[in-house]
Amino acid sequence: MNIWRNRNWGPMLLKEIDKPFNSKDYLFEIKFDGIRAIIFASPHNLIIKTRNNVDVTDIYPELQSIKNLVKHPTIFDGEIVAFKEGLPSFSKLQERSHLKNKNKIKKLSLEEPICYVCFDILYDNKDLTNLILTDRKKLLANINENEVFIKSKSIDEVGKDLFKEIKKVGLEGIVAKKKNSLYEINSRVDSWLKIKNFKKDNFFIGAYKENAGSPVISLALGEYQNNKLKYVGNVSMAKKNPLYKKIKMLKTRKLSTFTDYENKDLNYINPKYQCLIWYMEKTPSNHLRQPIFKNEVKK
Repeated sequence: MNIWRNRNWGPMLLKEIDKPFNSKDYLFEIKFDGIRAIIFASPHNLIIKTRNNVDVTDIYPELQSIKNLVKHPTIFDGEIVAFKEGLPSFSKLQERSHLKNKNKIKKLSLEEPICYVCFDILYDNKDLTNLILTDRKKLLANINENEVFIKSKSIDEVGKDLFKEIKKVGLEGIVAKKKNSLYEINSRVDSWLKIKNFKKDNFFIGAYKENAGSPVISLALGEYQNNKLKYVGNVSMAKKNPLYKKIKMLKTRKLSTFTDYENKDLNYINPKYQCLIWYMEKTPSNHLRQPIFKNEVKK
């Protein structure tokens, strides 16, 4: 596979926007909740690398069957996804991704194989990155699928309708890609956009931590369950936010505000203030994934 080893094939990254839209200039696809990965395949070899160029080939041995689908050196861009009851499960994928025992990896690869959802092709016996997206999609259509290699489906124009549908089943979001976009290796571009399906809830601020010179403060968040404040995670907030001064005026306490969490580096406060948080999901341990501070909740 020396053809591509002399070049950085870092994936083309997406800019994030808040709202879905319609446009005849764009293709729209489901955003799968997984691990972005570039696959280098030939009839006799297959290598899997993450967006950070980490080789994870040995973690997903079931994806080796993809090399049976190509006739010559090929590079795919896509997402490694674990499914649970028909829907992507990032928690299940994380469990698999952290395994190091070869016997356990082999066992799960046979019993609960993950999938590679492919949405682009960058190389097919020649460099395809200078072709526009719709032409690359046509070439990708010529590649067969199998039990672990699935091609992402796209639709024209109606991004709003697709977003409504993914919200109904709780998927991660959608992606909007300009039909005439070239593949810009290792770049974050305006021609590819992601719109995430964030969940939105109010949480109490039970503690904070700040580092000297940093423009942000870390807030420790909680929610009440049976009249007890349970820790759900941390989120960053800019110190220029008016809520920062309010929090700093509160008297700190020695005992943890949370009934299930304690960290000596935190400044504990009475949970007087609430804030609106956007997040992707709650983990099995009830912690927030990808939380974003939006604003203080006014009483």
